[in-house]
Amino acid sequence: MSNKSSVILFLDDNQKPYGEFSVPINFELDTTKLVDGDHILKIVSKDPNGKEGIRKIPFKVRNGPAIAIEGIKENEIVDGVIPIMINAYGKGDQKKFLIEGSETPHSIPAWLWVVIVGFVGWAIYYVITAMKII
Repeated sequence: MSNKSSVILFLDDNQKPYGEFSVPINFELDTTKLVDGDHILKIVSKDPNGKEGIRKIPFKVRNGPAIAIEGIKENEIVDGVIPIMINAYGKGDQKKFLIEGSETPHSIPAWLWVVIVGFVGWAIYYVITAMKII
């Protein structure tokens, strides 16, 4: 029997362990080999007396291209024709920044249109009242 505790790591519902280690450990979880979506890291620990403890850590992997959607939200109630804008862009090789496609274009917010119309209206009013003074 060992004097050290050990841990066994499992990913998702796999019966085959990701690894078995004596503690303390440092390791790198390579998420590039995992599909995008929800995953669970299950850690089973055993102390020198044989008692076990289990901890599950849910996490999400998103290595693929990011998808941005404007025009509809999750669980939104909609009707009629809905304009939707979709953009997808990857991270590149993480050694150089890709400017093209890295920003998602957005439509102009309604409050900005209100400010612009208000300013133009005030400017027209100012010009008209200034012409009456002259």
